[in-house]
Amino acid sequence: MNHRIFFWSLTAALAGFLFGFDTVVISGAEQTIQALWGLSAGQHGLAMGSALYGTVLGAMAGGWPTDRFGRRATLLGVGVLYLVSAVWSALATGVYSFSAARFLGGLGVGISTVAAPLYIAEISPPARRGRLAGMFQFNIVFGILAAFLSNAIIGRVAGENAWRWMLGAEAVPALLYTVLCFGIPESPRWLLVRRGDRQRGLEVLRLIEPDAPPEQLEKHAAEIEASSPPASRGDRFWTRRLRRPILLAVLIAFFNQLSGINAVLYFAPRIFEWTGLERQAALLQSVGIGFTNLVFTLVGLWLIDRLGRRTLLYIGSVGYILSLGVVALGFATQHFGWVAPFIFAFIAAHAVGQGAVIWVFISEIFPNRQRAEGQALGSFTHWFFAALLTTVFPKMAELLPPAGIFAFFCGMMVLQLLWVHWMVPETKGVPLEQMQRQLGIGPETGPTRETTVAK
Repeated sequence: MNHRIFFWSLTAALAGFLFGFDTVVISGAEQTIQALWGLSAGQHGLAMGSALYGTVLGAMAGGWPTDRFGRRATLLGVGVLYLVSAVWSALATGVYSFSAARFLGGLGVGISTVAAPLYIAEISPPARRGRLAGMFQFNIVFGILAAFLSNAIIGRVAGENAWRWMLGAEAVPALLYTVLCFGIPESPRWLLVRRGDRQRGLEVLRLIEPDAPPEQLEKHAAEIEASSPPASRGDRFWTRRLRRPILLAVLIAFFNQLSGINAVLYFAPRIFEWTGLERQAALLQSVGIGFTNLVFTLVGLWLIDRLGRRTLLYIGSVGYILSLGVVALGFATQHFGWVAPFIFAFIAAHAVGQGAVIWVFISEIFPNRQRAEGQALGSFTHWFFAALLTTVFPKMAELLPPAGIFAFFCGMMVLQLLWVHWMVPETKGVPLEQMQRQLGIGPETGPTRETTVAK
């Protein structure tokens, strides 16, 4: 594989590292912040959810800068948002200042879940697309592990202001990522379809396929253009023609969050404390979650282009149901020794299944012209339910026993298994332009450039 593609994909995927670090670093500071500012359960939920509300807005609006200014410029902007948010969060003097800073970082997270997987999918060869786009998810879980480790170390050495150092540590990788983004090119599909810049599009295709003869590059460019009808006929997103990929994107994101994954990641120390562990031991158990997530994400990325996306969703769904069921039973019967191992099993099931698949799958199922809007829809759905769940979880913890919470998540994963069986197509190894025909969403009526070129 062209080493340039790997480097560009890795750079874009580093937005995922910041995503994972930003969303989970708060877990080490959330109880200190609640006590420091005397927050009620409702206020605490809003403060904890502030980043996610920014993420919802970023995901909802992320398709616009990605299409308007390009994938590269958008990824650069994401780095700036992460950097400002990290410094501001560390210096916050009250809950409102803190919430505003976290909201800004959430914007970066939301936009990154639109721009980064989309960019990687558009520069990747079909046979490697799953693993390359999956690096975004790998970096998310690497960021999660780094945040858990950082929290555990800083919590031991930094004293009463440890929470500020925990949140400010993100500024270092944010600055590195922003600098690296200057070294990546624009997506050739954006240049050809959105910008209409055939010369620059061919230049990037030549970098991606350096050994291809000029006529093959010309043919590839023509296929990309032919798959994307003129704006007057093919620009609309909310159409009956796109109903299938729209429904797939919404449901995969919905089920991702109704597994309870963000509740476990955000509130891991608290969940382990429910089993009787002390605070420092709970933080260390959280590091175990991050490590498990990383290892099994690597397994998922190794399998995604071998077994396919649909098969991994099957494996993950069964793993969810078994692990969540045992955790619920462990809390119900006070067999607390079951909880930690099966929380780790739950994380493993997520990493191999939904975690490895979601961002790859959404980036594959929409046409070139509507891919940014489709990615934004899936990302918005994901983060809307993440924000909702994170906000209400402290209240759920007051009103419901832990067994009831995990039984609810288990039931939702039974529904996911049925959805995978009846609705999810396989996208493994299918070129993006061919995927449109496979899903029945090819260009609408009328001649295309492909027909003209063939003639």
